[in-house]
Amino acid sequence: MRIKMSSIQSFRIDFPQNEIDDLMRRLQSTRWPEAETPDDWSQGVPLAYIQALWAYWMDDYDWRGAEELLNSFPNYTMNIDGLDIHFIHLQSASEQAKPLIITHGWPGSVLEFYKIIEQFADPAVHGGDAADAFHVVCPSLPGYGFSGKPSAPGWGVEKIAEAWDKLMRRLGYESYFAQGGDWGSEVTTTIGIQNKGHCKGIHVNMPLALPTQKALETPDDADKKALMRLKYYQQWDAGYSKQQSTRPQTVGYGLVDSPIGLAAWIVEKFWAWTDCNGHPENALTKDEMLGDIMLYWLTAAGASSARLYWESFEKVFSFNTRDKVVIPAGGSIFPHEIIPTPRSWAEQRYRNLVYWNELDRGGHFAAFEQPDLFVEELRVCFRKMR
Repeated sequence: MRIKMSSIQSFRIDFPQNEIDDLMRRLQSTRWPEAETPDDWSQGVPLAYIQALWAYWMDDYDWRGAEELLNSFPNYTMNIDGLDIHFIHLQSASEQAKPLIITHGWPGSVLEFYKIIEQFADPAVHGGDAADAFHVVCPSLPGYGFSGKPSAPGWGVEKIAEAWDKLMRRLGYESYFAQGGDWGSEVTTTIGIQNKGHCKGIHVNMPLALPTQKALETPDDADKKALMRLKYYQQWDAGYSKQQSTRPQTVGYGLVDSPIGLAAWIVEKFWAWTDCNGHPENALTKDEMLGDIMLYWLTAAGASSARLYWESFEKVFSFNTRDKVVIPAGGSIFPHEIIPTPRSWAEQRYRNLVYWNELDRGGHFAAFEQPDLFVEELRVCFRKMR
């Protein structure tokens, strides 16, 4: 039977055992390079670390437990513009709840949000106020996780933002709030730019904006820090983005074929972008990192996820601020964000900035690393917009 474009289908995560067995065979057959020459992470993920993770992955990691965790939330798919979009949708029992769509980025997934979904839906049970409740929607980006993979160009951040607006309205929400980090930040910002009349406010934890003229001429300490981190990113941290934005298909063969290649590609960013003091497991557990990696491996999303860079990276990361967000917006800067954008930069792009806070701990994967801080940031921010 043909699925109607607006229909919602229940979804359950249940990968066949033969796919897990195939993964184990591939892990056992890993062909290792020699160790890095320096005694640090400057050439990438050290051999000793990835081999320790490999051993844990084979002998101790429990994917079925991760499946059970993800299935503990209500999962659905909806066909939007010809593509099946997966999303978690947890409705609150509170009469005061407002709809909230939260968007992940790369190399993240909906698994980033497993610690915060119930806190938003039922804050009274988690030490909060029922007045802060949300109906929570967490979609998987096109080409990521359990969402469909686009078969033709066009699914950049603009189209995704339009799809998210359709998703929320088809769920019955004529007004809603939006939040995001990484690619989710740009999708959320684009929802605000498009301003179709349904999104009443946004929050981002990775706002991107051009430096002010003052920052370039007479920078203060915040400007210097942001400019230094931007320079470091461009010189030492952006190789993945250049490859994914120019030749995602080429890198995709290795990411889809080699589980250790995929793991190293992702774990490097957990090391580089979390507030981990030099070791990723100071921020995330092995199970959390491997759970996220498994969502890329089992769905063979190495190439399809990278294509979002090919679609949108050049436009988004040219820091084009001609398009402004005029609806209410808020921003939270966690100290180990890739680029800790100063408020003065952000105000050029987010013209109705009603909330801004700079925190003392946490990094790029804010909900994953510091769930309690993340929840409180959104509660405080959206109180100003409700």
